[in-house]
Amino acid sequence: MLEQEGISYVALDLDPDRVVAAVAGESVVFGDAGRRESLLAAGLHRAATVAITYANTPSAMRVLHNIHELAPTLPVIVRTVDDTDLEKLTAAGATEVILEIVEGSLMLASHTLVLMGVPMRRVVRRVEEMRDERYSLLRGYFRGADDTDDDDGHEQVRLQSVPIDEKSEAVGHSLDDLGLVGNGVEVTAIRRHGIRDVEPGPETKLRANDIVVLRGLPEVLAQAEERLSRNRRAA
Repeated sequence: MLEQEGISYVALDLDPDRVVAAVAGESVVFGDAGRRESLLAAGLHRAATVAITYANTPSAMRVLHNIHELAPTLPVIVRTVDDTDLEKLTAAGATEVILEIVEGSLMLASHTLVLMGVPMRRVVRRVEEMRDERYSLLRGYFRGADDTDDDDGHEQVRLQSVPIDEKSEAVGHSLDDLGLVGNGVEVTAIRRHGIRDVEPGPETKLRANDIVVLRGLPEVLAQAEERLSRNRRAA
Protein backbone atom coordinates (compact mmCIF):
# COMPACT_ATOMS: atom_id res chain seq x y z
CA MET A 1 0.00 0.00 0.00
CA LEU A 2 2.89 2.37 0.73
CA GLU A 3 4.38 1.63 -2.68
CA GLN A 4 1.02 2.22 -4.36
CA GLU A 5 0.88 5.66 -2.73
CA GLY A 6 4.45 6.44 -3.76
CA ILE A 7 5.66 6.56 -0.17
CA SER A 8 9.24 5.42 0.43
CA TYR A 9 10.00 3.19 3.39
CA VAL A 10 12.65 1.02 5.02
CA ALA A 11 11.71 -2.32 6.60
CA LEU A 12 13.92 -4.06 9.18
CA ASP A 13 13.76 -7.85 9.51
CA LEU A 14 15.81 -10.37 11.49
CA ASP A 15 15.09 -13.25 9.11
CA PRO A 16 17.82 -13.28 6.43
CA ASP A 17 15.74 -15.54 4.18
CA ARG A 18 12.87 -13.05 4.15
CA VAL A 19 15.27 -10.20 3.46
CA VAL A 20 16.76 -12.05 0.47
CA ALA A 21 13.33 -13.03 -0.83
CA ALA A 22 11.83 -9.55 -0.45
CA VAL A 23 10.70 -8.10 -3.75
CA ALA A 24 11.21 -4.57 -2.43
CA GLY A 25 14.97 -4.81 -2.90
CA GLU A 26 16.90 -2.27 -0.87
CA SER A 27 13.78 -1.22 1.05
CA VAL A 28 13.99 -4.41 3.16
CA VAL A 29 17.23 -4.80 5.11
CA PHE A 30 18.58 -7.10 7.80
CA GLY A 31 18.49 -5.43 11.21
CA ASP A 32 17.14 -5.51 14.75
CA ALA A 33 14.63 -2.70 15.30
CA GLY A 34 15.24 -3.03 19.04
CA ARG A 35 18.78 -1.67 18.63
CA ARG A 36 19.40 2.07 18.50
CA GLU A 37 22.09 1.59 15.87
CA SER A 38 19.69 -0.20 13.53
CA LEU A 39 17.05 2.51 13.86
CA LEU A 40 19.57 5.25 13.15
CA ALA A 41 21.05 3.36 10.19
CA ALA A 42 17.54 2.93 8.77
CA GLY A 43 17.07 6.71 8.83
CA LEU A 44 14.94 7.20 11.94
CA HIS A 45 15.56 10.95 12.00
CA ARG A 46 14.20 11.26 8.45
CA ALA A 47 11.12 9.14 9.12
CA ALA A 48 7.58 10.49 9.28
CA THR A 49 6.28 7.53 11.28
CA VAL A 50 7.21 4.07 12.52
CA ALA A 51 5.09 0.91 12.38
CA ILE A 52 5.96 -2.07 14.57
CA THR A 53 4.41 -4.78 12.44
CA TYR A 54 5.00 -7.85 14.64
CA ALA A 55 3.12 -8.73 17.83
CA ASN A 56 5.83 -8.96 20.50
CA THR A 57 5.36 -6.64 23.45
CA PRO A 58 8.86 -6.92 25.03
CA SER A 59 10.49 -6.13 21.69
CA ALA A 60 7.99 -3.36 20.96
CA MET A 61 8.77 -1.81 24.34
CA ARG A 62 12.47 -1.70 23.47
CA VAL A 63 11.72 -0.06 20.14
CA LEU A 64 9.41 2.49 21.80
CA HIS A 65 12.05 3.27 24.43
CA ASN A 66 14.72 3.91 21.80
CA ILE A 67 12.42 6.01 19.63
CA HIS A 68 11.36 8.07 22.66
CA GLU A 69 15.03 8.90 23.32
CA LEU A 70 16.11 9.42 19.70
CA ALA A 71 12.99 11.02 18.15
CA PRO A 72 10.41 11.74 20.87
CA THR A 73 7.87 13.41 18.55
CA LEU A 74 7.75 10.56 16.02
CA PRO A 75 4.35 8.77 15.82
CA VAL A 76 4.54 5.00 16.35
CA ILE A 77 1.86 2.44 15.42
CA VAL A 78 2.14 -0.87 17.31
CA ARG A 79 0.60 -4.26 16.56
CA THR A 80 -0.43 -6.63 19.35
CA VAL A 81 -2.59 -9.73 19.75
CA ASP A 82 -5.13 -8.47 22.28
CA ASP A 83 -5.63 -5.76 24.90
CA THR A 84 -3.49 -7.46 27.58
CA ASP A 85 -0.60 -5.02 27.09
CA LEU A 86 -2.63 -2.13 25.68
CA GLU A 87 -2.06 0.24 28.62
CA LYS A 88 1.63 -0.67 28.86
CA LEU A 89 2.24 0.07 25.18
CA THR A 90 0.19 3.25 25.29
CA ALA A 91 2.07 4.50 28.36
CA ALA A 92 5.36 3.73 26.59
CA GLY A 93 4.42 6.15 23.83
CA ALA A 94 2.53 4.18 21.18
CA THR A 95 0.43 6.59 19.14
CA GLU A 96 -2.02 3.82 18.28
CA VAL A 97 -2.20 0.13 19.17
CA ILE A 98 -3.75 -2.19 16.61
CA LEU A 99 -5.31 -5.29 18.20
CA GLU A 100 -5.39 -8.43 16.06
CA ILE A 101 -8.40 -9.69 18.00
CA VAL A 102 -10.39 -6.53 17.17
CA GLU A 103 -9.59 -6.64 13.45
CA GLY A 104 -10.27 -10.39 13.31
CA SER A 105 -13.61 -9.92 15.06
CA LEU A 106 -14.60 -7.13 12.67
CA MET A 107 -13.86 -9.31 9.65
CA LEU A 108 -15.70 -12.28 11.18
CA ALA A 109 -18.75 -10.15 11.95
CA SER A 110 -18.78 -8.42 8.55
CA HIS A 111 -18.59 -11.69 6.60
CA THR A 112 -21.37 -13.13 8.77
CA LEU A 113 -23.60 -10.13 8.12
CA VAL A 114 -23.03 -10.34 4.37
CA LEU A 115 -23.88 -14.05 4.33
CA MET A 116 -27.03 -13.27 6.33
CA GLY A 117 -28.19 -10.90 3.61
CA VAL A 118 -27.31 -7.53 5.11
CA PRO A 119 -26.49 -5.05 2.29
CA MET A 120 -22.75 -4.61 1.73
CA ARG A 121 -22.93 -0.81 2.08
CA ARG A 122 -24.52 -1.17 5.52
CA VAL A 123 -21.91 -3.75 6.58
CA VAL A 124 -19.07 -1.45 5.52
CA ARG A 125 -20.66 1.41 7.47
CA ARG A 126 -20.95 -0.77 10.58
CA VAL A 127 -17.29 -1.75 10.36
CA GLU A 128 -16.28 1.89 9.88
CA GLU A 129 -18.31 2.92 12.91
CA MET A 130 -16.69 0.23 15.06
CA ARG A 131 -13.21 1.25 13.95
CA ASP A 132 -14.14 4.88 14.54
CA GLU A 133 -14.99 4.05 18.16
CA ARG A 134 -11.90 1.91 18.69
CA TYR A 135 -9.10 3.91 17.09
CA SER A 136 -8.41 7.48 18.16
CA LEU A 137 -6.71 8.31 14.83
CA LEU A 138 -9.95 7.54 12.97
CA ARG A 139 -12.32 9.12 15.47
CA GLY A 140 -14.81 11.29 13.60
CA TYR A 141 -13.20 10.62 10.24
CA PHE A 142 -15.91 8.59 8.54
CA ARG A 143 -18.66 11.07 9.34
CA GLY A 144 -16.65 14.27 9.05
CA ALA A 145 -16.26 16.90 6.38
CA ASP A 146 -12.80 15.52 5.65
CA ASP A 147 -14.20 12.24 4.33
CA THR A 148 -12.92 12.74 0.80
CA ASP A 149 -11.00 10.64 -1.70
CA ASP A 150 -8.34 13.06 -2.83
CA ASP A 151 -5.73 11.13 -4.80
CA ASP A 152 -3.38 14.09 -4.68
CA GLY A 153 -3.35 14.02 -0.88
CA HIS A 154 -4.56 17.60 -0.49
CA GLU A 155 -6.52 18.69 2.55
CA GLN A 156 -6.39 15.33 4.26
CA VAL A 157 -6.61 14.92 8.02
CA ARG A 158 -3.22 14.13 9.50
CA LEU A 159 -1.33 13.90 12.78
CA GLN A 160 1.40 16.23 13.95
CA SER A 161 3.52 16.20 17.11
CA VAL A 162 4.57 19.53 18.62
CA PRO A 163 7.15 19.73 21.43
CA ILE A 164 6.55 22.45 24.03
CA ASP A 165 9.69 24.47 24.65
CA GLU A 166 10.44 25.81 28.11
CA LYS A 167 10.14 29.36 26.73
CA SER A 168 6.81 28.75 25.03
CA GLU A 169 4.00 30.98 26.20
CA ALA A 170 1.76 27.91 26.08
CA VAL A 171 3.37 26.60 29.28
CA GLY A 172 0.90 26.84 32.16
CA HIS A 173 -2.11 27.41 29.93
CA SER A 174 -4.95 24.96 29.35
CA LEU A 175 -5.93 23.61 25.96
CA ASP A 176 -9.10 25.68 26.20
CA ASP A 177 -7.11 28.87 26.94
CA LEU A 178 -4.96 28.22 23.88
CA GLY A 179 -7.96 27.89 21.59
CA LEU A 180 -7.24 24.25 20.81
CA VAL A 181 -10.74 23.07 21.67
CA GLY A 182 -13.47 23.13 19.01
CA ASN A 183 -11.31 25.01 16.52
CA GLY A 184 -10.93 22.35 13.84
CA VAL A 185 -7.99 20.70 15.59
CA GLU A 186 -8.08 17.83 18.07
CA VAL A 187 -5.48 17.13 20.76
CA THR A 188 -5.36 13.34 20.62
CA ALA A 189 -2.61 12.86 23.21
CA ILE A 190 -0.01 14.53 25.40
CA ARG A 191 3.25 12.80 26.25
CA ARG A 192 4.76 13.87 29.55
CA HIS A 193 7.85 12.23 31.05
CA GLY A 194 7.31 9.22 28.80
CA ILE A 195 3.68 8.82 29.90
CA ARG A 196 0.86 9.32 27.41
CA ASP A 197 -2.41 10.95 28.49
CA VAL A 198 -4.82 9.24 26.09
CA GLU A 199 -7.67 11.76 26.09
CA PRO A 200 -6.61 15.13 27.50
CA GLY A 201 -9.51 17.41 28.39
CA PRO A 202 -10.02 21.15 27.76
CA GLU A 203 -8.79 21.89 31.28
CA THR A 204 -5.44 20.10 30.76
CA LYS A 205 -2.58 22.55 31.29
CA LEU A 206 0.62 22.22 29.29
CA ARG A 207 4.03 21.94 30.88
CA ALA A 208 7.52 22.49 29.54
CA ASN A 209 8.85 19.55 27.50
CA ASP A 210 5.36 18.15 26.85
CA ILE A 211 4.80 16.67 23.40
CA VAL A 212 1.34 17.50 22.06
CA VAL A 213 -0.14 15.26 19.36
CA LEU A 214 -2.56 17.17 17.13
CA ARG A 215 -5.03 15.91 14.54
CA GLY A 216 -6.65 18.03 11.82
CA LEU A 217 -6.33 19.54 8.38
CA PRO A 218 -2.96 21.04 7.35
CA GLU A 219 -4.06 24.68 7.64
CA VAL A 220 -5.42 24.44 11.18
CA LEU A 221 -2.47 22.26 12.22
CA ALA A 222 -0.06 24.97 11.07
CA GLN A 223 -1.96 27.59 13.06
CA ALA A 224 -2.03 25.40 16.17
CA GLU A 225 1.68 24.63 15.89
CA GLU A 226 2.51 28.33 15.55
CA ARG A 227 0.44 29.07 18.66
CA LEU A 228 2.13 26.32 20.70
CA SER A 229 5.64 27.23 19.53
CA ARG A 230 5.38 30.97 20.16
CA ASN A 231 7.93 32.08 22.75
CA ARG A 232 7.06 34.42 25.63
CA ARG A 233 9.60 37.03 24.55
CA ALA A 234 7.95 37.20 21.13
CA ALA A 235 4.50 37.77 22.57
